[in-house]
Amino acid sequence: MAGNNAFGNLNICMRTSSTVILACILASALQIFLFSPISPDLLQLPQPSSAALLTNKKLQEVAKIGEGLLDKPEDVLMERAYCIQPQEMGVTPTRTGGIIVCDIEKGLLKVGEDGVSVLTSHVNGSKINVASTEFVNWYLDVLEAKPHGQLLKYDPLLNETSILLDNLAFANGVALSQDEDFLVVCETWKCLKYWLEGERKGRTETFIDNLPGGPDNINLAPDGSFWIALIKVTSDGFEFVHTSKALKHLLATFPKLFQLVKGSHKKASVVKVAADGKIIDKFDDPNGKVISFVTSALEFEDYLYLGSLNTNFIGILPLKAA
Repeated sequence: MAGNNAFGNLNICMRTSSTVILACILASALQIFLFSPISPDLLQLPQPSSAALLTNKKLQEVAKIGEGLLDKPEDVLMERAYCIQPQEMGVTPTRTGGIIVCDIEKGLLKVGEDGVSVLTSHVNGSKINVASTEFVNWYLDVLEAKPHGQLLKYDPLLNETSILLDNLAFANGVALSQDEDFLVVCETWKCLKYWLEGERKGRTETFIDNLPGGPDNINLAPDGSFWIALIKVTSDGFEFVHTSKALKHLLATFPKLFQLVKGSHKKASVVKVAADGKIIDKFDDPNGKVISFVTSALEFEDYLYLGSLNTNFIGILPLKAA
């Protein structure tokens, strides 16, 4: 009789434990979905184009400029023969002097000898949240996989900002063509061509897609082609995450878990793409031996200048020897 009572008590304890465990699981699941900062979509990632060139080690010939003096130089430009690196996320010179700067919090700025001025910070009454290629919680945008990006136009004569394109997936760098008849805007794994002049004015078409990485900054080369920095934004594990909304909610709610599946920044890749969208050349540091996480490539007087969020220097590569 005592044995039966013990067995019965054991069953009761097991049922109670199971109930407690189930309640904890349900509570955790409820917490994840209630406090998740995203409303994710599923995403099927494209396969890299077969036209992509083989990996090489050309970027391991990079020399270092200003090592130890710079902090994560994300973008570079040449102005008055000096290479400068501000703390903002995108820079370009103006025809009349000065520099246009994309600032994460303030919007579009103009920097000149007379100081800094805000050109625009709102569009259609809404604040421009990120006027560039990077932001602190960028991983949430990747997890959500929704096209929140926009291409904006600022008219300095009218002092007006308008939307040229919206519904862009993780919109990033933008560059004007040599003849200024179209511009190229980068989004995740592909770049779009937006026509500014001619019969196709206002139309959009694919410039290049299925890139072997996420395009970051893009710069016009002297010969009319484009330099595009590529970053690895996913891993094999992250590709699986894009098949499950539950996993996306989990990673968004507990950001530290994202470190387990995010793409590796221990490599660097840059491609040179012709005006017709065909890859001309590719430059790699496959294991980040010299430089990694390259976010910008700018050609100037037969040298390629490289910005990176993983370094304390600007890379420089002689193109004639590459």
